Amino acid sequence: MEGRGGRRGDIKVQQHRLSPPAAPETARKKEGESPSPPVWDLRPKGSVDLDAFLGNILVKGDIISKDALSHALKVQKEMFEKGRPLHLGLILVKLGYASESTVVTAINQHFDLSVNSLTENIAHKIQDRRGIKEGLFPRPRIPIWMQLSMAMTIVILLTVTALSWVTINQQKEQLYTQTVRLGTVSLNYFANNARIPLLEDNVLGLNSLIREATDVEGIRYAIIINAQGRVMAHSDHDRLGETFQGFNTGQVRYQEKVATYFRYIAESGENLLNMSRKITFKEQELGEVHVGVSLDFIRGLVAERTLSIAAVGAVVLFFSILIAVGLGFHFSRPVKALAEATKEISQGNYRHRVTLHRNDELGSLAVAFNRMSRQLWKTSLMQKTFGKYVGADVLDMIMANPEIEWLKGHRREVTILLTDIRGFTAFSEGREPEEIVERLNEYLEIATATILHFGGYVDKFIGDAVLGVFGVPVYHKDHVERGVRASLEIQRALSEAARQGDNPLLTSVGIGVNTGVAVAGNIGSQVKMEYTVIGDTVNLASRINGLARAGETILSQTVLDYLGDRLAVEPLPPQKLKGKTGAVTLYKLQGIDESSGKEA
Repeated sequence: MEGRGGRRGDIKVQQHRLSPPAAPETARKKEGESPSPPVWDLRPKGSVDLDAFLGNILVKGDIISKDALSHALKVQKEMFEKGRPLHLGLILVKLGYASESTVVTAINQHFDLSVNSLTENIAHKIQDRRGIKEGLFPRPRIPIWMQLSMAMTIVILLTVTALSWVTINQQKEQLYTQTVRLGTVSLNYFANNARIPLLEDNVLGLNSLIREATDVEGIRYAIIINAQGRVMAHSDHDRLGETFQGFNTGQVRYQEKVATYFRYIAESGENLLNMSRKITFKEQELGEVHVGVSLDFIRGLVAERTLSIAAVGAVVLFFSILIAVGLGFHFSRPVKALAEATKEISQGNYRHRVTLHRNDELGSLAVAFNRMSRQLWKTSLMQKTFGKYVGADVLDMIMANPEIEWLKGHRREVTILLTDIRGFTAFSEGREPEEIVERLNEYLEIATATILHFGGYVDKFIGDAVLGVFGVPVYHKDHVERGVRASLEIQRALSEAARQGDNPLLTSVGIGVNTGVAVAGNIGSQVKMEYTVIGDTVNLASRINGLARAGETILSQTVLDYLGDRLAVEPLPPQKLKGKTGAVTLYKLQGIDESSGKEA
C-alpha cells in the first residue's frame, strides 16, 4: 500500500458525478426563444413538490429549458433508485445546466430567502416561508381553545338543562299538589259548615259561606246543592235556584277518601279540576259541594317559574362560557407553545426552549421538554462529531446501550474489503494539497457510499485506503456475497466516474477481499478508543490487496469456498505472502451470477 499516513485531518466528502446530459443542444434556451410554459401547476395545494417549484421557477426565469428540466428530473429519479438521493438544484449544477449562484439567486428572489449555498437545508426554509408544511404539522381545523370551550360549554349547558328540568318538574308537582290541597281544604270547609244552613234551608247563610271562595287563587267556582239537586249556593248568583245538571264531560272520576274529582274543559276553554264531596249529617245525605280548581292557573305558575329558571340558567351559562373560553386559552397557549417547540425540534433546532411559568402539569411538561431538547442537542452534537470517527452503525450501538458486551471484543466471522490506490505517492508529488484532497475525496466518497449501500461498515481510512467490514457490527447472513458485490460495484462506479472526469486516481484502485474469523470490539486506551476488527483475516486481506493491480479485485480461497460456482474468477499462481508459512491460493474476480444476487 502507498500513501499510508500521508495525510491528516477530516476528509471532505463530495457528491458522486452524474451522467452527462443526453441532449446538450437543448440544455439552454437560445436567445430570442420564447419561454416554454411550465410543465406543472405549482400553486400550493397541500403537499407540494419543492423540486417541482424550483424547476418551474428556473424555467419561468429563462435559466433552463423544459428539456433540461426533464432530463435533470430523470437523473434525479435514477439516483434515488440507486440509494443516492440529491435535490434538483445540485443536479442542475452538476449537469452544467446552471451555475450554483444563478440557482441560489433565483431561490432567494422567489421565496424571499437569504440562502448562500445549495448545500443548506433549503427545503425547510422554503416550507416555513410559504407555509406549505401541512403534511408534518397540519393546521388544526378547530383550535384547542375552541374545543375546550365547546366541551365545557356543552357540559355546562347539559348540566343547567338537567337541573332546570328537574327543578321545573318538582315545581310543577309542588304547585299542583299545593293547589289540590287548597281545593281540598276549601271543599272540607264548605262541607262541614254547610250542614246547618242546609237543614234550615238558609240560602243566605250558604251563599255567605262561599262568598270569598273565588278570591282564593286558582279556585274558579264553589257550588252547594241540596239533596233534591237544587243549587242553594253558587259563585255565580244568577244560577241560584237552578236544578244542578252536573258535568257532561265523560271523564273518568277518581275517588280519594271522601272527595271525588275529575278533569274537564269549561265552556270558556279553561282546563278545570272539579272536586266534590257529599254533605251528610247523622248519616243523612243533605247535599253536595263542588269546587272548581284551575289547571291552567297551575300551568301559568309553572311557566313563570320556567322563565325565571331559564333566565337564571342563561346568566349562569353566559358567565360559564366566558370562563370556559378563558380556561381554553389558558390551556391552549402552552399546548401551542409546545407544538411550536416540537416543530422546531423536528427541524433540527435542538436549542429551542419553551418558556412556561406554571405550577401545574403543563409547567412540568415544559421543563421535561427543555431537558429533552437539551439532551437531543447533546446527542446531535455527539453524532455530528463523534459519528464521523466511529461510523453511524457503531455510534447507534453506543448510544443505544454503552454497556453491552460488544464493546469488550468478540470473535465473529466477517468479510474484509480493502481498497488502495496504486501510484498515489507518485501522483501526490508536485501537486497542491488542495487538489490531492479533492481528487482523493471523490474516490473515497464512491467507495464509502458503495460499502454502506451493501450493508457494510467503513472501519477506517488508512491514507488512501478504505477498510470496509461486512458482518459487524450489524450481522448479515450473506455478508460474503455483500462484500464481493460491493467490490464489483466500486470498480464499476470508479470506472464510470473516471470516464466523466479527469481524475486519474479513479482508475488506479486495487481491491482485496477476504473472509474469516476476526475479533471485533472496542480497542484502545482510556484516552482514545476505536471500534475495529483485528486478526489474521484482516492481515491477509491487506496482503491480498497489495497484489491487486489497478482496476482489479483479488479474492481469497475462503471467499470462493463460500460462493462457489456463482463467481466468475481467474485463478492466480500460488503466492508466498508475508506472515504465511505456505503459499496462498488467490483468484482475480471477473463477475458474479446476478440471478441470485441480494442487495442491502
